[in-house]
Amino acid sequence: MFIVFALVCWVGLKAGLALLAARSQAAQESSLVASLQRQHRQLAAQEKALHQPATIMRDARQLGMVRAGERSYVVLGLSKH
Repeated sequence: MFIVFALVCWVGLKAGLALLAARSQAAQESSLVASLQRQHRQLAAQEKALHQPATIMRDARQLGMVRAGERSYVVLGLSKH
């Protein structure tokens, strides 16, 4: 009888530890999912902004691009010594 009781306790303890490990893993994965969802929202907003004409124009200007028909000027000697 003692052996059966010990065996049942051992199986129960093992199942309990497995349950705790599964809960811990689920909590970690839930945290990862939330983080990835935030990152996805940020990237989606960035992607939407990159398709806006004003953003395209600003980025092109920063790269030194000009519209067709515009004249580009370079001003030299503005640095203070």
